[in-house]
Amino acid sequence: MKNHLKALRAERGWSQAVLGDYLSVSRQTINAIEAGRYDPSLPLAFKIAQLFEKKIEDIFEASE
Repeated sequence: MKNHLKALRAERGWSQAVLGDYLSVSRQTINAIEAGRYDPSLPLAFKIAQLFEKKIEDIFEASE
């Protein structure tokens, strides 16, 4: 799954660790999501969207 998480995080000047703290997940989880190695659960995707004040589909898109 492609995502825009890294760009959104960079816009706010947050490290992966800071974003992980906001979402109650590890820095490694954020790294894996950004790299496309891990697809977040639906509850986590909702938390991410809410934090960035975006729709889930504005952050994540299905890879083909």
